[in-house]
Amino acid sequence: MKRGPRDAKGNLPPGPRGNVLLGSAVDLGRNSLKFLTRCAREYGDIVYLRFFNTPIVLLTHPNEIEYVLVKNPGNFVKSRDYRALKSVLGNGLLTNEGAEWQKQRKLVQPTFRHENTDRYADVMVLATTRMLDSWRGGETRDIHQQMMALTLDVVAQSLFGSDVSGHAGGVEQALAVLLNQFDGMAGLAFLLPEKLPLPSTLKFKRAVKQLDRIIYGIIHERRRTRKASKDLLEMLLLSQDAEGSTMSDEQLRDEVMTLFLAGHETTANALSWSWYLLAQHPDVEERLFEEIRAVLHGKTPTARDVGRLPYTEMIVKEAMRLYPPAWAVGRQAVKKFELAGFNFPAGTNIAILQWSTQRDPRFFPEPEKFDPERFSAESLRANPLPRFAYFPFGGGPRVCVGAGFAMMEAILLLATMAQRFRMTLVPNRKVKLLPSVTLRPRNGIQMVLHERRREAPVRGAAD
Repeated sequence: MKRGPRDAKGNLPPGPRGNVLLGSAVDLGRNSLKFLTRCAREYGDIVYLRFFNTPIVLLTHPNEIEYVLVKNPGNFVKSRDYRALKSVLGNGLLTNEGAEWQKQRKLVQPTFRHENTDRYADVMVLATTRMLDSWRGGETRDIHQQMMALTLDVVAQSLFGSDVSGHAGGVEQALAVLLNQFDGMAGLAFLLPEKLPLPSTLKFKRAVKQLDRIIYGIIHERRRTRKASKDLLEMLLLSQDAEGSTMSDEQLRDEVMTLFLAGHETTANALSWSWYLLAQHPDVEERLFEEIRAVLHGKTPTARDVGRLPYTEMIVKEAMRLYPPAWAVGRQAVKKFELAGFNFPAGTNIAILQWSTQRDPRFFPEPEKFDPERFSAESLRANPLPRFAYFPFGGGPRVCVGAGFAMMEAILLLATMAQRFRMTLVPNRKVKLLPSVTLRPRNGIQMVLHERRREAPVRGAAD
């Protein structure tokens, strides 16, 4: 068995004993969120457990999280379960490491500056309006499936403009195949030797090839024609580092694939859970509508309206607190280190749990309660949160490069939808959690649509 961390007296951090051979694998497989939360509450802020023969250390306190993500990030690389993502994303920002990652980050980051992403607000609202025009009051829809399709439309139009319109169905089907297989592959990545390739099905391989064919085809056509465009692909094509180097086709493919996966599913989940919570809290939903009506006066929102919709933003933030799209962060230590009196060997696997930390009563009174007011300016001034008590987009040098884009998208999409519809949950349909690469509903969220009376835009209303 691999050597675990020890304190000065030779003691391991507290944690569940587990099975001699399986460790805590059975408990993790049965209900990982419930089990990991119980571990944090029963054993403390640093917990030691085993997944089969692989030791894992859970961190849930902001101080230890900050040490790993901010104070000593050079000593921690992505954990082995990211190998499953690398089989699809290649060396994109989410999976790359070291100097190559730093170089790639510098190339990609300007693309997501505020002044560059505002231009996509109209794309976001137009895609949402097209979806809403197909909705009818009284219909039952799987809101998670609808949000997945909508955010994929947004990211495709933002990345490629109209170039992907003919491939939209194929992209959606291929991405669904990949997402459904990542969970099992991630578990195998911990068990198989590092250099052994992860097994994948023919269906998985076909999905990767299909996406490659579409993405490389668009890249090659864009390079050949040099068609002027204002989309994200154009910005990535034009980006240069300090030496004047640009991205190769392979680098572009990896970043585009990363944006397709991370850029649409996380936002879709945030919106799905927002609607799930709003359906159970009609008072919050009514206040949301009142803000939208008062600010927009019947018009569709624009980039300039994002800062004028604080309660809409608070709802999204509270939904991501309770149901963080990225519910855990995995890291592996390069060299030995010391933390809270324990000496951790090189190779230590670390799991940082947004799910547990963001539901910790020390930082969030009544943590299970849906209360967007936690994120009001007044509340945060009176009760400031410790850094990394709330971190839905990660933190440190590897904080999500598209966080600003994602928040703008979530606010605009939620406001546009709530302006025209409210939703109620279909009775007796239990919503189950699926903590895979992201936190999504296992079998969707069935909701009934209720159309609002359309308001004519007020002429002369403030922009």
